[in-house]
Amino acid sequence: MSLHLPKSIQTFLAEPYTLNAEQIEYYQTYRYIKLKNVLNAETISFFDKVISEQVAKMNTLDIPLAERSTYGKAFLQLFNLWRENEVIKQLIFSPRLGKIASDLLQTAGVRIYHDQALFKEPGGGITPWHADQYYWPLETDKTITAWLPLQATPLALGPLEFSAGSHQIVEGRELAISDTSEAQIQQKLRVTDFRHVVEPFDLGEVSFHSGWVFHRAGANTTDQMRKVMTIIYMDKAMKLKQPENPHQIKDWHTWCPGAVAGEVIDTPLNPIVYAN
Repeated sequence: MSLHLPKSIQTFLAEPYTLNAEQIEYYQTYRYIKLKNVLNAETISFFDKVISEQVAKMNTLDIPLAERSTYGKAFLQLFNLWRENEVIKQLIFSPRLGKIASDLLQTAGVRIYHDQALFKEPGGGITPWHADQYYWPLETDKTITAWLPLQATPLALGPLEFSAGSHQIVEGRELAISDTSEAQIQQKLRVTDFRHVVEPFDLGEVSFHSGWVFHRAGANTTDQMRKVMTIIYMDKAMKLKQPENPHQIKDWHTWCPGAVAGEVIDTPLNPIVYAN
């Protein structure tokens, strides 16, 4: 595999993806959106190989699937590939993706919180209902996660599912990803009117969701790996809050070490990747 990003992909990742007013309003209302043709086939094919190689290199998990917890069965999870691989960094820091994140958040720009590869193995279990921001010591909800499948993702592979508009629910925010969160949040969502969105992803389709919107993913019932790269962006003016649980303390020291509560999170691990 070449260590260099082809010029055609460099050019593509620098091209803006223009959102219309309806798309921005949709995101602001429901706190998730799926966008088609964010990435082209050449870009996906290239990064499928590069990211898969990097995941194989970084992965140290050797516990059989059947012996893992619900969380462990959900996916292989590798973090901050941008710090390990200069080619992957060019995708994570690309103006194309950063501008979409900033436009949807309606901010003057975005920083990286962190990235993660989420590879759901053949036979991998569900990803239980949860809200990401439970884990994050961030002062506002101006956060957004880009979910980039590295293949077309039919329902059998376990695509991301959303409870549209569920950022309005406070109950369940205190739950880590677990069997408990799956049961309790599912029960709460069942008695509300929020629409449960379960759809395949076309090749090149990317979703963006807020830190407080509830989401899950189905099991991978195929014999193929479900390969996804995710990027968590935050408002470039985001401040660190006093952590409210042990996960937030851990995230503070892992993803924004040296940041000070009440001040903008401006550390070497949280560079601005897009500014208007």
